[in-house]
This record gives sequence, structure tokens and C-alpha cells, in this order.
Amino acid sequence: MAYYKISERGSGDKFLEESSLCDDSWIDILVDLRRNMTSEIHKFSFEESDELIHEFISLKLFDGFVSEEFSYFEKLELIYSCIVIIYSTDGFEEYSFKNNFPKDWIRFGELLKDFFKFDVLHLNYQKQLATPLYYTLKEDGVYFGEDRLEIKAIEFGHYRCYPYEMPNPRLIVNFDENTIAGYIDKDLTDKDKELILNLLEKYHVYLWTQSDYHLKSKNHDPEDLEGYDWYLEIVFKGDVVWHLFGYNDYPDTYVHLAREIMAITQMDLLEINTIDEANINLFEEYGNSKLA
Repeated sequence: MAYYKISERGSGDKFLEESSLCDDSWIDILVDLRRNMTSEIHKFSFEESDELIHEFISLKLFDGFVSEEFSYFEKLELIYSCIVIIYSTDGFEEYSFKNNFPKDWIRFGELLKDFFKFDVLHLNYQKQLATPLYYTLKEDGVYFGEDRLEIKAIEFGHYRCYPYEMPNPRLIVNFDENTIAGYIDKDLTDKDKELILNLLEKYHVYLWTQSDYHLKSKNHDPEDLEGYDWYLEIVFKGDVVWHLFGYNDYPDTYVHLAREIMAITQMDLLEINTIDEANINLFEEYGNSKLA
């Protein structure tokens, strides 16, 4: 037997109670969402299970794969994470990964889809996420095959996490409508577009979702929790989404990018004034090693 459950993340009730933006109509939406949460038990024969196990073993899904450490609280939260636990008579094996995948993950998804008759690993949904499963992330952009994806919009928000607030966009850069809204309201010129794209490439922003750019976060806790959370989202043509969310910490080259933006705009748009000096020095060290 196989047990499959869909459930929403977080507590909608808490959100409804604390947010002044919510009226009674949100309650109906939340109730309807929970009504449609499903659990399902799939039954199959011993012969079918033997075939599935044989196919899985032949796949060698985790041969040579380096599992990442799993934490219930991540200072930098990525768009995709997964834990796989394999139980046997000898015990169990556990594998954790975030925005990286075993080399035959798609084939594994197809194997499960053939067996259970639905998209267990949500491979179709994964095609909309800018992760290494279907895309190649490089310093100069996100690629599908040989083609670099064209940016449609960029949104950045930075807000206090206590007392609780809704994320307020600080900057929305709309490449389609040629506008910048938020801290800066202006028409987006070709020169602006070139500058923004050059900054994303110069400071390796497209690679921020990779663990190699979280070394400061992994090795050091902030000296002082400054009470600010932030998010960055890049939407490409075809509505492929790149997303990163941070709790009191940042990727290794964040401060370098923030300082250049400050020099250009004379505004602390990425709000590094909330970071204490000790952590600034650490970002200098880790960021310099990435940009050398």
C-alpha cells in the first residue's frame, strides 16, 4: 500500500487573525482550500511492488549523490527542497536536497507516474521553477538548453518580521511594461535594463539558490537578529520563476551587490544598514572569494 497526502503549508487562521488586509471573504477561500485537501491510499500486488523495487534498484538513483544536511529552519529558503527516506530490513537511508537533484530524478518521477497513474513528483510543475532539474543556472543567466531565458520581471521585498507584517514590495522592475515601482518610480530605459542585467551577472545572483553561495549562512549565525526578512523573485518569459527567501541572513555576494546599488541610486535599497559590522565583515570575506 502507498499513502499519499496533500496538505497546505502554515496556518491560515493565524494569518487571518493578524492581517488587517483580510476580510471575511478570505475565510471562505481558506475553508474551501481545506475541504479539497486529500489523502489517498493506493493498493498494489506483490508482483507489482517487486517490479517497482526492481526498477528503482536498477535506476541507482542515489549512487554518488551527496546528501545535504536537513534543517527544520533554513536561514535561506529555496524554491524546492525534498527528503527521501528508503526503509529496508537493515534500517533506513535518508537523502536531503535543496534546488539540486539526483541525476535520474526525472526518470524516477516517470517511474512513479507509470505506477500510480499520477504525477507524484509534480514534474510538470517543476518545469515552471528555475532549478537545475530542467534548467542550467550560470553566472550570466538561466538557460533552457542553449537558450538563455529572457527576464520578464524582478520583485524584491524587505520587511520587518516582528511585529508581523505582510511582505511589502520595495522594488518591482517590469521589463515588459518598462517601469520601476516602489522605492523608485520611473520609466525603465534601455540603459537601466542593461545596468540591471549587468549587476545580476556581476554578482552571480542567478546562482544564489545554489548551496555554494550560502557558505556564510551555513558557517555563521548572525551576531544580532535584526528582525528583517526579505525575498527576491525573478520571473522569466514563459512564467518560469526563480525565487529565494531569507530570514536574517543573505547569500555571500549580497552585500557587494547592495553597495553598488547604493552607489548608483544613493539609496540603501537592499537595506544593509540592518546588518551589524561583524556580519558585514564576514560577507566581505565570503563574497570576495566568490568574485575573485
